[in-house]
Amino acid sequence: MCTVALSVNGRPIEADVPVWSTLAELLRDALQLTGTKVACNQAACGACTVRLDGDAVFACHALAWQAHGARVQTIEGEAAAGALTPLQRAYVERDALQCGFCTPGMVMALQAALDDGADDRDTLARAIAGNLCRCGAYEAILDAACDVVAAR
Repeated sequence: MCTVALSVNGRPIEADVPVWSTLAELLRDALQLTGTKVACNQAACGACTVRLDGDAVFACHALAWQAHGARVQTIEGEAAAGALTPLQRAYVERDALQCGFCTPGMVMALQAALDDGADDRDTLARAIAGNLCRCGAYEAILDAACDVVAAR
């Protein structure tokens, strides 16, 4: 076991976890933040994408102890006071989701890119290159992200 101290969605957290526990397991199992989805558990689909110190990372591929001292943002922490973020609103307006399973990871990857200054469709597409949408909603997803860029 090891003790991991980190900030999750702005809240200080300390948890004892087995050294082999992934960040996804810490978030989902110990903290009950189930918006972080685990589909492939091999860092191949992006459903588990969270932000670690601002960068988009696959939570199934990061060990929990590697986040010690870091800031982790999950989909649950994106909306302040229950209001949707501009990207989340654009998702709804563009109907950029089908089954919704990939949505949390896509939103986290795109928000990281937007916060880093992404301002064109190609850059946004590269930001979600590791995120798989089995429903094929990529065009609507990118349209939603581009709407956020246009509204800046």
